[in-house]
Amino acid sequence: MPSSQQSRVAVVTGGASGIGEATSHHLAARGHPVAVLDLDGEGALRVVKDLRAAGAQALGLAVDVTERSALDAAFGQVRSVLGPTQILVTSAGLVGFDPFLLMTFDRWQRVIDVNLSGTFHSCQAALPDMVAARWGRIVTIASSSAQRGSPGMAHYAAAKGGVIALTKSLAREFAPYGITVNTIPPSGIETPMQHQSQAEGHLPDNDTMARAIPLGHLGTPGDIAAAAAFLASEEAGFITGQVIGVNGGRNT
Repeated sequence: MPSSQQSRVAVVTGGASGIGEATSHHLAARGHPVAVLDLDGEGALRVVKDLRAAGAQALGLAVDVTERSALDAAFGQVRSVLGPTQILVTSAGLVGFDPFLLMTFDRWQRVIDVNLSGTFHSCQAALPDMVAARWGRIVTIASSSAQRGSPGMAHYAAAKGGVIALTKSLAREFAPYGITVNTIPPSGIETPMQHQSQAEGHLPDNDTMARAIPLGHLGTPGDIAAAAAFLASEEAGFITGQVIGVNGGRNT
């Protein structure tokens, strides 16, 4: 850990698996107390157990990022147990596969609610602590689907495109408070969500996916987590409003 690195309270939404779980571990390894928030409360507690076994301070909470009152209560609990939030990584997400002409509005709305509105709620809940401290790091998790478009995933691509635009807007609005806001749009990352989508027949197998990536292989949640942990660091203090692709060269 660089000598300039201070311990900061970090909140990771969607922290019970995949990218969120890996990010929780990377932040804890840098000495940050970590609050793991996830709809899967048992999964959050499992991750917290692992973090504590490695010597980290950690708190696990079951919360739906679309439920604002519950989310506010969760951030209040983080504040009382660990301290004010100064790092936020918004990894909670929901993928969707629906042909556009067959897509119901309810299905559209649910994907928007989790991916975009959930990011809105999480940022709005965390930012007052950061403003008060005049220091903060927010890393949102978008998707390369928002950059290139995805047939059969218009709701998901639109939601993640909104995350990118929200990130850029917050970066400009909160820069005067010493807060940076950046986004990572992953592509070709092997996660439980990807495995489920493959099992349901929505995505091709790993070998087929890997052939579309210039580096020739899929990425891991740790690849995203390493980038998120850097963007949350003291060293990344002059990086804000940026879209940091971690995708093996698939999107440049």
